[in-house]
Amino acid sequence: MSVNEDQKAVAELLWGLRKPSSRGPKPAFDLDQIADTAVKVADTEGLEAVSMQRIAAELGFTKMALYRYVRDKGELIAVMIEAAVGEAPDLGRVSGWRAKLEEYARELSAAWRLHPWLPSITAGDRVMGPRETAWPESALGALVDTPLTESERLDAIMLVSNHIRATHAAATPGTQVWTAGDASPVMRDLLSRNADRFPLLATTHAIPSATTTQEFGLHVILDGLEHAITRRTSKR
Repeated sequence: MSVNEDQKAVAELLWGLRKPSSRGPKPAFDLDQIADTAVKVADTEGLEAVSMQRIAAELGFTKMALYRYVRDKGELIAVMIEAAVGEAPDLGRVSGWRAKLEEYARELSAAWRLHPWLPSITAGDRVMGPRETAWPESALGALVDTPLTESERLDAIMLVSNHIRATHAAATPGTQVWTAGDASPVMRDLLSRNADRFPLLATTHAIPSATTTQEFGLHVILDGLEHAITRRTSKR
């Protein structure tokens, strides 16, 4: 199938538009059970452990039988994402656009910490299910009463979401090789030997955590948004 055909098929699956097959025996499982099983495998062993064969075996039926529910691994991944993202945050109980976006960022980060494989497969052009779509819908609602344009509101949500994605990756061991806490002895030795070339990294003793890095960056982004909103409001 072409990319468009693949996306149409995934949309039909995630949004309940695909008609169930009337042929063969009555289905022994449903999509929720399949998705939950795949999520558990990914959570415990990593995304690379997920395959049609593995999930079929976990459920106690053949790989061919699994095709009655999902046509390929791409569809399996799609239902996994929809199951793992969880319910979108209820920002209606939070006052103020900034506090709403802070809560959105906290809950997005928590969802990704719960399922560390999610950020890497939720980027790019793809079809989202209704549960996942509810997340940006909720975040956009935080900016409805601001003077930002529709395009700017969407850009703001992308900035916040992509920041959480980037700092999630930064929490992975070994990604901050210049810090004393994370650096391998080999890397620290290399930096020490090449201090003339990398004087700042070689002498730094700062150990930024994923949490403080994420919070600092989020505050900077929201400070910029607040400045833009305030300036736009003053010109009305």
